[in-house]
Amino acid sequence: MRRVGMFVWNTFTNDARVLRECTALAEAGNHVDLYCLNDGTLPAMEYHPGGFRIIRIERTPPFETILRRLKKRNPVTLLAGAGLFLFIPWLIPIVVILYVLQKSRFIRYALYNSFGIVRMTRAARKRNYDIMHANDLNTLPQAILAAKGAKIVYDSHEVQTDRTGYGRGQGGLERHLLRFVDRTMVENETRADYHEALYGERPAVLHNYPFYQETVPEARPLHEELGIEEKEPILLYQGGIQEGRGLERLIAAMPLIRNGTLLFIGDGKIKPELQRLASQSSERERIYFIDKVPLDQLPSYTAAATVGFQVLQNVCFNHYSASSNKLFEYMSALVPVVAADLPEIRRVVEAEAVGLLVDVESPQAIAAAVNQIVEEDGLRQAMKERTKQARQKYNWDKEKDRLLTVYHELMK
Repeated sequence: MRRVGMFVWNTFTNDARVLRECTALAEAGNHVDLYCLNDGTLPAMEYHPGGFRIIRIERTPPFETILRRLKKRNPVTLLAGAGLFLFIPWLIPIVVILYVLQKSRFIRYALYNSFGIVRMTRAARKRNYDIMHANDLNTLPQAILAAKGAKIVYDSHEVQTDRTGYGRGQGGLERHLLRFVDRTMVENETRADYHEALYGERPAVLHNYPFYQETVPEARPLHEELGIEEKEPILLYQGGIQEGRGLERLIAAMPLIRNGTLLFIGDGKIKPELQRLASQSSERERIYFIDKVPLDQLPSYTAAATVGFQVLQNVCFNHYSASSNKLFEYMSALVPVVAADLPEIRRVVEAEAVGLLVDVESPQAIAAAVNQIVEEDGLRQAMKERTKQARQKYNWDKEKDRLLTVYHELMK
């Protein structure tokens, strides 16, 4: 039995890829511990039905109470009113530093993450593992520091050197840390080509396909829940509400879409701005938002849709090269797609003929594609039929052998 220490920098409540990997490794007879973050509301340790253990790490600094109290106070008042400082003068700079930390969002974020990294590393070092598996760059330092001779797998979900919101430092850090990595995995062949050209070594490819389900999920009664007519088409976007995903264009397209209700399922940084845009739209009565839902419930929401959107904008190589799990989730639920004309997405949509490719910068193009799928019953039904064949091919039951092969080769 191999002992695997898996790391991910989230609370592991909606991470489908990591869930699939942990489950596959546990089913293959490995002992798997997943180290993730705790938001203060989740158990510090629990056993997942998939056969692995979850260990959650707190990032909160030990002086959080002091930070909260200082947040609303003036440091000058604190210093003047505390006679204790006359006797212990070294407390003065400490209080000032803590106050600055609490007032600066960037510094506070760095502080909390530093505690999380240290605690995650220390927790993993208490145990012995054969393989350390880091999901993305933000857990690779922990895997390396806690390895104690274990093999290291770097599972890169994103393109760190060309990614929205990240600077050049990410690429430099990745290049440095790759010296300690035994095997790298990326999401698709386009990213494997890029990684090989950049670093001189070709990584393994592990596609982000969903679990295979024998039967199509039963559709949730979304029409009833949203208060719309049963015959009304649901035009669905599910996933992170983030920049560069073309979501503003979906709202802009609504006045041109003749029939259908636009539904966003998920949360993210730009959700308030997106809701503001929706409230100003002439079609605001046809635009709805639902908060992020648990992974095990999401397929039933997806199955209620008429059209699914995957409209990533080509704003960086990370987006340009993306496959995106939601594309395969739509197909798994027999939902035709309106999708971005990007290499990996095009490869699937064209080969399987399960949707239409569009210029995602054009609301007019998006609307035209939606109108065509919604209004041409024969086209839509033909797409749905082809998704039945596609879901047989693009699923985790077929893909997980790639993961197990990487592990087998590492332990030869």
